Amino acid sequence: MLERACAGTVESSDIYVEIEPLAPGSGVELAVTSVVYAQFGEEIEAVIRETLKELGVADAKVTASDRGAVDCTIRARVETAVCRMKGEE
Repeated sequence: MLERACAGTVESSDIYVEIEPLAPGSGVELAVTSVVYAQFGEEIEAVIRETLKELGVADAKVTASDRGAVDCTIRARVETAVCRMKGEE
């Protein structure tokens, strides 16, 4: 059973990701806040969407609070949140 999950922290250079399953066909709802959103917001969103796609997540609500995380950290947090949502951790 899928359930709401999270990963990460709100510390500097990290990102806090919450993910919640949605009904099939709902798509991905993404909300990102970031201290560097003006410069990197599109890139952050793209990394999150790409990671979700790679993990086969098509229907989820994702909320991310970024504090300057690099791409590999963003991917790791999204992957961990998805694993927790699926009960794989």
